[in-house]
Amino acid sequence: MRDISVLLSLLFLLLNLSLSLLSASSCKDKSPLRMVSGSGRFKIALFADLHYGENAWTDWGPAQDVNSDVVMSTVLDSEKPDFVVYLGDVITANNIAIQNATLYWDKAISPTRKRRIPWASVFGNHDDMYFEWPSEWFSATGIPQVNCPLSSISYSGSEPCTFRGTMRVELMKTEIANNNLAYSINGPRELWPGVSNYVLQLLSSDGTKPALLMYFLDSGGGTYPEIISYAQAQWFEKQSQLINPNSKIPEVIFWHIPSTAYSQVAPKPNSVIAKPCVGSINKESVASQEAEWGIMDILTARPSVKAVFVGHNHGLDWCCPYRSLWLCFARHTGYGGYGSWPRGARIIEVTENPFTLKSWIRMENGSTHSELVMSP
Repeated sequence: MRDISVLLSLLFLLLNLSLSLLSASSCKDKSPLRMVSGSGRFKIALFADLHYGENAWTDWGPAQDVNSDVVMSTVLDSEKPDFVVYLGDVITANNIAIQNATLYWDKAISPTRKRRIPWASVFGNHDDMYFEWPSEWFSATGIPQVNCPLSSISYSGSEPCTFRGTMRVELMKTEIANNNLAYSINGPRELWPGVSNYVLQLLSSDGTKPALLMYFLDSGGGTYPEIISYAQAQWFEKQSQLINPNSKIPEVIFWHIPSTAYSQVAPKPNSVIAKPCVGSINKESVASQEAEWGIMDILTARPSVKAVFVGHNHGLDWCCPYRSLWLCFARHTGYGGYGSWPRGARIIEVTENPFTLKSWIRMENGSTHSELVMSP
């Protein structure tokens, strides 16, 4: 009788594990993500802070979007990654004077989609901000007419063209519905308004076992506080213990706004980045989340968690060790947003047999720097 009870418990655990991995892979019509056969490698490009649609009513704004296209195209053609992560602030919604920001979101992912590279995205603090009226619109020349989108573009809602922002749920829903290569997921409803909370698995090159788990968390901002909530932290802990109970599968984490832990390890602003930190620009203080509600304690308690990757600070691109893992900034990729530093993208390379996690930065001029081995 006891043997039957144990067997039923194991079957129940396996069923839950299968369901979790099925959801995590979002494999409804998509192929599972796998290490590249032969090389046993998998390369990820991080595109952070693109800020498409910024100052969209000016000549300057659209020109910056074109420049961002060039940066992403250079990185994609040089590195030929197997996967892309859009690491938040894909658009500057507070500058987009149309009711639906999906037009600009679609423009931002087009270089990746054009090359048939799969991707996933998380939200930043600008992606669903409310429109901010430019003061010059109230000058003596009068408020200009709203430039409504072309009739050929699909927009949600039946109301006429307005300045209503587009919320996270709508942005994610449209991305998923219109792109077979998008592995993004509208996360559990109980975690909303944080929407981009999900996990994807990367399989071994032979497809027989998970080689890496990639967690995506919505760090808030825009229409609600810049925070990873206690509920999100508990969700991660539950998912990671279910899918990876013995911490045997390596895990990496992606969100947009750095946690307060980043401030603890940050080099002094404008100082030279010295070992054990690795990077090339250190031009500002860490702009962290409003508070920390348990996520870092959970992450550092898991030996399987190797690194956290964030964006948000355009003038930082360093990685620093924190307890048992690495805290890393991406590189400001987009020409929208503040700062005039050269643009680029952080690259992550995963290798199996044995597992290694490496990273470096690829610049818009084609050069590379800041190579780092985070896990031998």
